[in-house]
Amino acid sequence: MTPDSVLFLGFGAPSKPSKTMEFLRIVTRERPVPEDRLLEVAHHYELIGGSPYNALVFQQAVALRRRLRTLGLDVPVYAGMRNWTPFLPDVVRVMSRKGKLRPAVIPLASAGGGEAAGRYRQDLAVALGANPDVQCSPRFVRGWFDDPQFARAAAGRIEEASGESRGRWPAEVPILFTAHSIPCRASAGTSYVDDLLASCRATADVLGVREWRLVYQSRSGDPRTPWLEPDICDALREVGTTGVRRVVVQPIGFLQDHVEVLFDLDLEAADLARELGVTMHRAGTVGDHPEFIDLLARRVMELCE
Repeated sequence: MTPDSVLFLGFGAPSKPSKTMEFLRIVTRERPVPEDRLLEVAHHYELIGGSPYNALVFQQAVALRRRLRTLGLDVPVYAGMRNWTPFLPDVVRVMSRKGKLRPAVIPLASAGGGEAAGRYRQDLAVALGANPDVQCSPRFVRGWFDDPQFARAAAGRIEEASGESRGRWPAEVPILFTAHSIPCRASAGTSYVDDLLASCRATADVLGVREWRLVYQSRSGDPRTPWLEPDICDALREVGTTGVRRVVVQPIGFLQDHVEVLFDLDLEAADLARELGVTMHRAGTVGDHPEFIDLLARRVMELCE
């Protein structure tokens, strides 16, 4: 059955720093986090002036709707957030009132989906449960970690940031691909790391890059708990000891630039690179890159009968 709408499932974030603590309490509602840690993260939001996450998701929604129209599918694209407005249950109610009950659902999870995509599925189930009168028949699109268009979109962002071109990549410039670190026990038995590595490898192949590495960022929680490593900053220190003077960092595990990217990479990692005498080119996330939007449009069209 042809979808009558598209629904992005996003994490959500406040654009105003004054709302950050309220947001962080929502994010951490299921696990105790020390107050000083919340204040520390809130300061990150203050430093970058709030998060652009929601605005970037809405940009993706506009771009996807335009692309779908060119393919003959003129449907609205909604965005419902897990942790901030517009909250997912509210968006489901709005869609129901407008008669949009057959959405193609796109979880805005990391490149490989994995655990994050599973959580978004649960969130949608909870949102539908909170609206028992809504007879919705959602259909999830396929993932894209191994799709050539995802690799071309990531490669395009790398070219934009570095000034280098695919097929003529300088051997002395390595790429550090980053993804959100998670506890090792959470990654066990999942395809999280393998999917990310597949995305990195495909992107490097597009560019003709031989020296690349998957590293991690944004870890939190008990320091005694093992998380996926190496951290981006440790990887930069290693690069600095090898005589490398330029490096590209691309957050392949993120679909939009938001606080974890803007603070952890553009402030912390960039400051460290300067201290090490290494020029760091920070490539953008795939965002609304035409290749990525076309990929999403193809995934939606696959659900049409």
